[in-house]
Amino acid sequence: MRLTVDAFHGQALGMIERLKKDPAGGELGELLGAIRDADLATSPVLGVLRGRIEELKERLRRSAWPLKEQLLTLADYLTPKSVWAVGGDGWAYDIGYGGVDQVLASGKNINVLVLDTEVYSNTGGQMSKATPLGAVAKFASAGKMTPKKYIGMIMATYGNIYVAQIAFGANPAQTVKAFHEAEAYDGPSLVVAYSTCTGHGIDMSKGIESQKKAVACGHWPLYRYNPDLRAQGKNPLVIDSKDPSLPVAEYVYGENRYRMLRTADPDLAARLLRRTEEDVKRRWNFLKHAAKRSPDERGT
Repeated sequence: MRLTVDAFHGQALGMIERLKKDPAGGELGELLGAIRDADLATSPVLGVLRGRIEELKERLRRSAWPLKEQLLTLADYLTPKSVWAVGGDGWAYDIGYGGVDQVLASGKNINVLVLDTEVYSNTGGQMSKATPLGAVAKFASAGKMTPKKYIGMIMATYGNIYVAQIAFGANPAQTVKAFHEAEAYDGPSLVVAYSTCTGHGIDMSKGIESQKKAVACGHWPLYRYNPDLRAQGKNPLVIDSKDPSLPVAEYVYGENRYRMLRTADPDLAARLLRRTEEDVKRRWNFLKHAAKRSPDERGT
């Protein structure tokens, strides 16, 4: 879809150039130039551009130019188009990971939103690579023994992909800012959103509280990795949540996916909880170290 939009945009610009050179485009010269040369970096300019394109279409309909129907078909592609791909963690982390990686590595201006429920929700709650350490799921009835895959930091290592990890229940302002930056970034972007799910075994009417706890205990740190900051001499990685202030146990044992294991095998649950706490510390140390590094260093 991104490639198609770009191709139609190029064809529309080509048609404008043909019309400028045609006698029928003589009286449209100033309007065509304003459309072709528009600075698309700001929203007010986009509004003006859309108005000019509507004027162009109206004047084209009255024109005798033989190719006017072709340009009328393509005219709306003269404004920039936003392309978003939306999917869950199973799609992005596992079966579709190769495709997601290929798209983001292309350098094209495409946005990917991952709704991370940390489990294969649509197919009955099977274990996913996004499933966190110690959580119970189908095919992980004794608790998942390996850490969660953190796709955001994996993609940040490319260096030219905008990445944000968000949880709207914990910080709605950061969520809005991340979407705004991802949309404004002229390149690939990835937004990973914490998404509550019936598979978590929570009261779904209290999903906002669950998101707050996930962030407060350090399980789901909020951050933005914006490559544009490097050109300003800044570190591209910005951490938007505070150091963990809530015991991990208070978060995990508020959800049935963890409580089930504590009921069935308390000793194993206790061991996995300790490993989870260590994993939270490890990832926080990594993020804080990366956020302090010089923007001239490679990677994050």
